[in-house]
Amino acid sequence: MFIISLNYKCQLEEVDKYLDAHVTYLKQEYANGNFIASGKKIPRTGGIILSNVKTKDDLETILAKDPFYKADIAQYDITEFIPSMVAKGFENFQETPWADQEIHP
Repeated sequence: MFIISLNYKCQLEEVDKYLDAHVTYLKQEYANGNFIASGKKIPRTGGIILSNVKTKDDLETILAKDPFYKADIAQYDITEFIPSMVAKGFENFQETPWADQEIHP
């Protein structure tokens, strides 16, 4: 799973010019099954996206389609993590941290 932190590189007036296109992009990626949550930061300095794509390379390809990315108005910081503990109702996001590793007694 990935946390994408967007930080605006310009004034909000410039961001707002691309906001409708950005929301359309987000809706498409939700429909594609690539994003699971998103929203603006408070204060409004950028946004956060949670993604469940499998690889960082795939995610970077997806993010390159974002109108904010294309217009170079946001910086994208990507953090990969393994959700080893989750709240009730979010069990489908839980991963075993050692699932890809061979365990030796």
